[in-house]
Amino acid sequence: MIDDILGDLESGRIGAAEAKKRIRLHAIDEVAGIARLDPGREARRGVPEVVFAESKELRDILPIMSRIAESSGSVLVSRIRPEHMEAVLDHAKGIGDVVTGRNCSTIHVRSGPPARQRGAVGILAAGTSDVGVAEEARLVAEAMGCACLTAYDVGVAGIHRLAPELKRFSEAGVSAVVVAAGMEGALATVAASLVDVPVVGVPVSAGYGHGGAGEGALTSMLQSCALGLAVVNIDNGVSAGAFAASVARSARPA
Repeated sequence: MIDDILGDLESGRIGAAEAKKRIRLHAIDEVAGIARLDPGREARRGVPEVVFAESKELRDILPIMSRIAESSGSVLVSRIRPEHMEAVLDHAKGIGDVVTGRNCSTIHVRSGPPARQRGAVGILAAGTSDVGVAEEARLVAEAMGCACLTAYDVGVAGIHRLAPELKRFSEAGVSAVVVAAGMEGALATVAASLVDVPVVGVPVSAGYGHGGAGEGALTSMLQSCALGLAVVNIDNGVSAGAFAASVARSARPA
């Protein structure tokens, strides 16, 4: 692939700027023998690099975060352990602008220009226990250039709270809706039955007893009779935000 790019450059079919762009799409950047980064992912897929920090040591998180920000101008760090959060935030502030979320262990660090605005995503949280996961989805979608509208604590236990928010989403022209819901996860099915855009359900590990670790909500969403509902894994706001933003970006091409 690199030989093809260099051949096109030598023949004059492409210029130096285009050759650099194509090479970057296929580059792999290694950090201290501990990680192989994909700096061209955002240009290729529209999704920034995400560092899953929960199982990493601080000595690994910080250089990986710095290298990604340096090469691509944007990095998300998800599931930061509480004992690492202060150090990660301090380091991130030395890199660029830092965006955090309410009750959320994920941050977005931007050292370059923001992504081009393309599309809008609506994000619902059934209860306040689900907000952290919803905020994770918001950070990812915003990092991908989507405007995000949020409505939290609108679960089926008080279903009258939902209709005005869905109307607001519709009037704003959202192209996808993320629903973060624990307990029985019913909000995802209800939302999917009322909107005319794709819905992404995120089962959240909030609830009592059997199924309270998110399995009940996951099963409920997977067994939904409402069409147009996709489901990601338990607590996976990152994937939900990325999928919804990809839909919204496709619906609002550049």
